[in-house]
Amino acid sequence: MAKYQRLGVNIDHVATIRNARGGLYPDPVRAAKMAVAAGADGITAHLREDRRHIRDEDIHALSREISQPLNLEMAATDEMLTIALRHSPHAACIVPEKREERTTEGGLDAAGGLKQLTPVVERLRAADIRVSLFVEADPRQLDAAVTLGAPVVELHTGRYAELVGQAQQDELDRIIDGAAYAAQIGLECHAGHGLTFDNVGPIAAIESVAELNIGHFLIGEAIFGGLDSMIKRMRALMDNARANALGARSA
Repeated sequence: MAKYQRLGVNIDHVATIRNARGGLYPDPVRAAKMAVAAGADGITAHLREDRRHIRDEDIHALSREISQPLNLEMAATDEMLTIALRHSPHAACIVPEKREERTTEGGLDAAGGLKQLTPVVERLRAADIRVSLFVEADPRQLDAAVTLGAPVVELHTGRYAELVGQAQQDELDRIIDGAAYAAQIGLECHAGHGLTFDNVGPIAAIESVAELNIGHFLIGEAIFGGLDSMIKRMRALMDNARANALGARSA
């Protein structure tokens, strides 16, 4: 088990607040720089078709101005592929996208979309952009990632975050099994969506999860306690969960 687990901070909803009034403030690039200074290992930004939060100029600025890797979340469309190839982010995470949804509601159907996804993955990889697929912890979807040649999967934790009691434990077990299977078939495994201070620990403790991507919660809490302190607190919770898991294994 790797002791250190990377934290990617999603800054989409800084842009949501900016767009509510128009203008330039608050600035997502400033938030990204603050996140890096507070310990984020990377910055995630989702450029949606309807530009409801992150806009094209934000991606341009982030590509030029942040020191840590940029993870561009994108739908598998010709428009988004062109933008990714223009800016060459460190990574591109392909996500499902429906215009009417408030937020991403589930994982990508990679298994059912091989024909559409294959040329997108191939062109991103040819441009030396690391490809990730945002999927459910389902062996069929993980096998599809291997077939597509995507080296990374990000497991959807939104359902886990919404459930309680035994139902949440059952979903956690599914994610644990999915992460183990991903490692078995040679995929690097990330996880994200809906993670908070209260529920991050069990996900952070999963042996083969190398990175967590967290955004909406951190930006929301930053209103009350500042972005710097919220990221540092999340970082500490992740580190403690990893340390406890390592301790349990060696005991």
